[in-house]
Amino acid sequence: MIRKNEIIEADIEKLAGEHGLTHVEGMAVFVRGALPGERVRFRIEKAERSFAFAKTLEVLKASRERREPVCPAYEKCGGCQLQHMSYALGLEMKRDHVRDVQKRIGGMDLPVPEVIGMDDPWHCRNKISLPVGGTPENPLIGYYRPRSHQIIPADTCPMVMFPGEKVIPAMKRWIREEGIPPYNEADGSGLLRHIMIRVSRKGDVMAVPVVTGSVRNPEKLVRILREEVPGLAAVCLNVNRRRDNVILGPETHVLFGEGVLDDELCGLRFRVSPVSFFQVNPVQTEKLYSVAMEFADLKGSESVCDLYCGTGTISLMLARRAKKVLGVEEVAPAVEDAKRNAANNGISNVSFAAGKAEEILPRMASEGFKADCVVLDPPRKGCERSVIEAVAKTGARKVVYVACDPATQARDIRVLSELGYRAEKTQSVDMFCFTSHVETVCLLSK
Repeated sequence: MIRKNEIIEADIEKLAGEHGLTHVEGMAVFVRGALPGERVRFRIEKAERSFAFAKTLEVLKASRERREPVCPAYEKCGGCQLQHMSYALGLEMKRDHVRDVQKRIGGMDLPVPEVIGMDDPWHCRNKISLPVGGTPENPLIGYYRPRSHQIIPADTCPMVMFPGEKVIPAMKRWIREEGIPPYNEADGSGLLRHIMIRVSRKGDVMAVPVVTGSVRNPEKLVRILREEVPGLAAVCLNVNRRRDNVILGPETHVLFGEGVLDDELCGLRFRVSPVSFFQVNPVQTEKLYSVAMEFADLKGSESVCDLYCGTGTISLMLARRAKKVLGVEEVAPAVEDAKRNAANNGISNVSFAAGKAEEILPRMASEGFKADCVVLDPPRKGCERSVIEAVAKTGARKVVYVACDPATQARDIRVLSELGYRAEKTQSVDMFCFTSHVETVCLLSK
């Protein structure tokens, strides 16, 4: 019987998600940091009746796909999971995951093409959010250790676009010089909770400190950031007094700049506020949206509904090829951004509604709303069943489902199949390089 903290040596058979899989005494053991074909020594971290989780202690025989992690904090940090393997192996792992959940959860039997990757997968993220801890004298800014809220310090991050990482040492300087107390999750004390950083494709930077209350001398914060961050375009103070894991609060105060970033995607211009949803990898977003447009195959006469539309990125692309588009988004400031984005791009055949998709679409469908095509791009939890049923009620002949979690997408596709839709084709895009996540588009037809 395998026990916790037992040290074992074994050969790794294959990848199971981000873990290497081996069998010991008939028990499946998922080994973090191990690759297929390797012989490793590992420690059991958790043992159940039929499976166990372990951590690699030593690689005795290395795979040719093993790589030296670029980030010095990688072994402890929870931001990335795949830097120890080649980028190509990571893409194949993601493809296997999509194939598995589509068949096992969604009941689908479609060809799963290779995941569309990047030529250069580093410094590709335009947004990161970092928790703050420690003390005013020794602040900690970084990512959480996996499966914990222990902050692993990171003064740089090889995934954030330049020059966004310059915000981190600047914030540490401000904390020390002003004696700013970092937030303490245990008792809710402290002021500074998170730092959110956004970067546009042209290198403009937005810094968003998230605090629990008022900040004395905010001019000092702005001055330090302007001195140390090239391309600083906006500083926004977000106030979050809630005692939970939600990062941003309802109040945002602009300290410097206009409080937005101007960015560009697929030949369209967008204004992005601190609370707006905007895809984190612009290079891959263009590839993702190209797939979505190809699957929609609009001819110019269609009425389209875009659910969970954020700042209107997909809606505006659809509007260039459709007769009219309705975008639905829960976050009211994002809807205002979407309306401005439409006006700034001279697009008039699109409208936006603020509210929850599970409230708006069922009501509209019951009132006779019809659509030729529905685009779904929900959060990780997927769609409420009421939304899926309302999609069917609109009479849409096509559904283009864009998902950041292939498992919840597969679950929802099974429901759509019960309502008369058939999955036609699928394509995944690597939006979150060196993590276990993958974005997947699926086309369904009535």
